[in-house]
Amino acid sequence: PGNKELEPLKYAKVATDASVSRRKVESCILGVMSLLSHCVGKGENVALVLRNVGVLLIEGGRVQMKFYYDFLETLSGKENLAKAVFKVPQLLDMLVSRVAPVASLSFSGRVILFP
Repeated sequence: PGNKELEPLKYAKVATDASVSRRKVESCILGVMSLLSHCVGKGENVALVLRNVGVLLIEGGRVQMKFYYDFLETLSGKENLAKAVFKVPQLLDMLVSRVAPVASLSFSGRVILFP
């Protein structure tokens, strides 16, 4: 939808910003993705917490991204976000509080949490 192109992750930029080697960044990301893939392959419910962004929830055949309100507010501006939520109330389903227990976001109440 929206014909958006995916951009490859810029490992070198992440490494520079995090003050670690590119090899370490690649190794960590591949390790997390491998474990995530293994858990999903076994049918586990998984929540991947992206600090300051939100939570990626994978449950059954359903994948859902829940964003922290303040993250979206920073991207779009407080007034623009309020207008968007007013025009499209379904956007509220994509928002989550930073203090909400991650398990409460799932239907089952059980998830493997990737902090």
